[in-house]
Amino acid sequence: MVYGGSRSEWRPGAQPAIKVDPFVREFDMGLARPLSRSVRLNGFATCLRLEQVYWEILGEMATLNGCSVSALLSHVDREVHLRHGGVKNFTGLVRVVCVVHSLK
Repeated sequence: MVYGGSRSEWRPGAQPAIKVDPFVREFDMGLARPLSRSVRLNGFATCLRLEQVYWEILGEMATLNGCSVSALLSHVDREVHLRHGGVKNFTGLVRVVCVVHSLK
């Protein structure tokens, strides 16, 4: 639903004014480029396709933990299996883990 001037006034096709432009002046479109990387999750080789920005966040998290990105992702994989019985979309989980880390 798209609103016009006030929240109670709805007009079809109206575009609300954006107060915070998500494309900041130095926005790097390269961060949105997806990259596939081979990783080992608990001894099994697999391939993950994530946008560059997520690989950078994972690298930062791995550095903070003194481990490799593969070791960090293995931990995430193990924990989601132990705590929740697994997850259908591991790549989506990794993105959420990165966002939650970035929000802290």
